[in-house]
Amino acid sequence: MNARNSAKEPAAERAAVTEVAPLYDAAAERFDARRARFGGEDAYLARMLEGRSADGMSVLDLGCGTGRPIAHFFLTKGCAVTGVDAAPAMVALCRARFPQAEWHVADMRSLALGRRFDAVVAWDGFFHLTEADQRAMFPVFGGHAAPGARLLFTSGPAAGEAIGDLFGEPLYHASLDAEEYRALLQANGFGVVLHRVEDPACGGHTVWLAEKEA
Repeated sequence: MNARNSAKEPAAERAAVTEVAPLYDAAAERFDARRARFGGEDAYLARMLEGRSADGMSVLDLGCGTGRPIAHFFLTKGCAVTGVDAAPAMVALCRARFPQAEWHVADMRSLALGRRFDAVVAWDGFFHLTEADQRAMFPVFGGHAAPGARLLFTSGPAAGEAIGDLFGEPLYHASLDAEEYRALLQANGFGVVLHRVEDPACGGHTVWLAEKEA
């Protein structure tokens, strides 16, 4: 999270920016143009498919944005993608661009699709949730992951809150510490496969890959 520490911000501002969906909704087209240029996550997305048949593999993309590049990557491999985002303008772009996939305007924190997926991705969306909301997301991950499913998400490098920037608007980020993420994964039936902190080959992202027990 390349952002300034929120402890220096007024409490009212911190509270206001924890709801980020309206910011992304207003900036959907500008964000889409910028986001499509980054491909540093490809190696991690490929790792999700490693040793498995991608054809027909079901993928849940939480915080799907405008579908590029995450959903697009999986669709080109033959996966069946379901995308979820709380910003209606983002989802509208997904539906227009990738009508073969399934798209939902929904808050990932209260998601209950009633089915399980072969892979769950929460790339650059999960870390906009507060610490408490992140903790509560792990049962959501577990409830949507089939036995043996892989889970990929990004976090901050250490516990804390930070305020970034989205086209001049303050953008909230938060993270737990690594040991708490490990404990939450274990408690919800996941084993850690990979954890990389501020990977320079991936734009400084801190990345987690886990696998649901069979």
